[in-house]
Amino acid sequence: MSVAGVDATHDPARKSWVASANDGRTDFPIQNLPFGRFRRAGSDEPWRIGVAIGDQVLDLKLARAQCPWPAGLDELLAPLSEGDLNAFAALGPAARRTLRASLSAALAEHSEQGPFLELCLVPQAQVELSLPLRTHDYTDFYAGIHHATTVGKLFRPDNPLLPNYKWVPIGYHGRASSLLPSGRDFHRPRGQLKGEAAAPEFAPVRRLDYELELGAFVGAANPLGEPVTIDRAEDHLLGLVLLNDWSARDVQAWEYQPLGPFLSKSFATTLSPWVVTMEALAPYRVPVERPEGDPAPLPYLDSADNRARGAIDLTLEVWLQSAAMREKGLAPQRLSQSNFRDAYWTLAQLLAHHTSNGCNLQVGDLLGTGTQSGPAAGQGGSLLELSGGGKQPLALPGGETRTFLQDGDSVTLRAHAQRPGAARIGFGACTATVLPAR
Repeated sequence: MSVAGVDATHDPARKSWVASANDGRTDFPIQNLPFGRFRRAGSDEPWRIGVAIGDQVLDLKLARAQCPWPAGLDELLAPLSEGDLNAFAALGPAARRTLRASLSAALAEHSEQGPFLELCLVPQAQVELSLPLRTHDYTDFYAGIHHATTVGKLFRPDNPLLPNYKWVPIGYHGRASSLLPSGRDFHRPRGQLKGEAAAPEFAPVRRLDYELELGAFVGAANPLGEPVTIDRAEDHLLGLVLLNDWSARDVQAWEYQPLGPFLSKSFATTLSPWVVTMEALAPYRVPVERPEGDPAPLPYLDSADNRARGAIDLTLEVWLQSAAMREKGLAPQRLSQSNFRDAYWTLAQLLAHHTSNGCNLQVGDLLGTGTQSGPAAGQGGSLLELSGGGKQPLALPGGETRTFLQDGDSVTLRAHAQRPGAARIGFGACTATVLPAR
């Protein structure tokens, strides 16, 4: 079975004995089963790996100890019970499929393992979540062509896309040490800002922005000097999270030439805590669609399988709640909705290109997709796009407006996949609040 294959674990008719997994609205039905790193809130216990199911977390350390499993499962559960998702990911996609099938059967209605696993559930409301994997390197790409085009028009109206965009996946090396789990707030950064005066000033950034992205975790390493072919690229991916690439637009405008983003990006990047595996996403794979007349990818970035199902039908959303909205009891407002199937470059192409020069990726490395915007007005994945570069303020409930983020603003990214003949699955929330500059 290929990574893109659909099996019994995706059956939309399958129900769980965990009642909250069956309500049709949860991000975590039995068809999802994402991994996360958690501990009980307020405790000092070691971090451990769990699986989200409905509004609960299945503690895999307890599950390994207290539940009977088929032969061969103990060695798969061992690294997870020790809190080491990196080590489990390195076992490869066949191991993931085996464990997924066993977990799905154990959590299904009328399972003989249910009475054992009931004792291994922890309510999600009672846990704290960390970054799911150890990440030493982070690369951010620019795979969203609608974002690239819209932003390009702001600065180059006659030539928004640079000549290389449709030939090569553009990326830059990010800062892994400032990756943050959802719920971890951050302070507005300071930086060099260049206005009309001859000299720049060093001050709190004024044009703070979010970027709606996905992050793909590497699940298998490649040795230095050995590229990963496009046909094997997805076997090197564990799964996806939501990624908010917070951006200081005024710092970025001053610093980015000639070497690209630096301090405008490295102060914070927020990730959702649950890793939705490539296996869980199988029913939502769709053909890659490129505009007629665009160049075909070079052979090392092209394959029949990638063309047939390299894209993913995944709805993406951005929500904002200001401090004043919270004080008045006003719900967050959705700012935009887009779809990952509109990305110009696929995940397989990103990984194949990253390794094409022999670069060695490691388990836990993170690949950001770049901002995912849609083709229509109002589908921008950043305030830079939605406000026309700060010239068209967005209206918020309660009479406020925004061109860029203010202190106290909370931004939440959400995503879900839903197609006929498949269950709805989601990613949970990717949330953080902007605190005042220090």
